[in-house]
Amino acid sequence: MTVLIWSALFRINPILMLGLILSASAFADSGISIDRQQELRNLLIQDCGSCHGLKMKGGLGPALLPSALAKKPAEMISNIILDGRPGTAMPAWRPLISPEEAQWLTALLLRGSAQ
Repeated sequence: MTVLIWSALFRINPILMLGLILSASAFADSGISIDRQQELRNLLIQDCGSCHGLKMKGGLGPALLPSALAKKPAEMISNIILDGRPGTAMPAWRPLISPEEAQWLTALLLRGSAQ
């Protein structure tokens, strides 16, 4: 009912509004504080973006768009974030982020919410 009231108030499609609410709650339920989520977003844009492009379309490193990551298992992506890729410029982020945070970043990338 609340979704219908908000969607009528802001003239937003109720299905779109429900999707926004559900995706926001999925990130909120991650156990990662809102402040830390913002820090991780900044890390993704600034640090990862320096190689993968600010829009994640690729550069020194490959594109990190949902279409480029679609066939890769989420666990593999998280492990690459944590442990890097030997022989490449991809560093290990494990000293700075937890496995849960790597999973959160992976979900962000797979959803296309990193841009």
